[in-house]
Amino acid sequence: MRYLVPAVKKLTHEYRIQLRWGDMDAMGHINNTLYFRYLEMARIDWLTRIGAPPNPGGQGPVIVNAFCNFYRQLKAPGEVLARHYVSDPGRTAFETWITLERVDEPGLIYAEGGATTLWFDARTDKAIALPDWVREIVRPEGAPEGAAR
Repeated sequence: MRYLVPAVKKLTHEYRIQLRWGDMDAMGHINNTLYFRYLEMARIDWLTRIGAPPNPGGQGPVIVNAFCNFYRQLKAPGEVLARHYVSDPGRTAFETWITLERVDEPGLIYAEGGATTLWFDARTDKAIALPDWVREIVRPEGAPEGAAR
């Protein structure tokens, strides 16, 4: 099954990642597990910048699923531009999407992935409503305030 990044989404962050020679595997390309790491790095950097870093003992974001579609092989050396998007805010969750392209090949997508981000209370071990300030950040342009799926 292939998940696709939707056409309607909101660009929220860009993050650059150095491709390291040591990240290549026996096949001579960046190991596929690292693509998930790149997605995570971009997502965590964005969450931290908006004031919502993971909070293991309190309330905050957790990932409830993740995917990555591989289109081209990344090889070192080089630099990747990860573009982070959000969409579909709901009562307790929203979607994050990330495209990966080489900086020296703008617009050529090497991989894309995403994750469902759930707002969670670690003390109760339950999902909780997105805080209003998070909902405002992930609300698509042009959508009315309070709009949810």
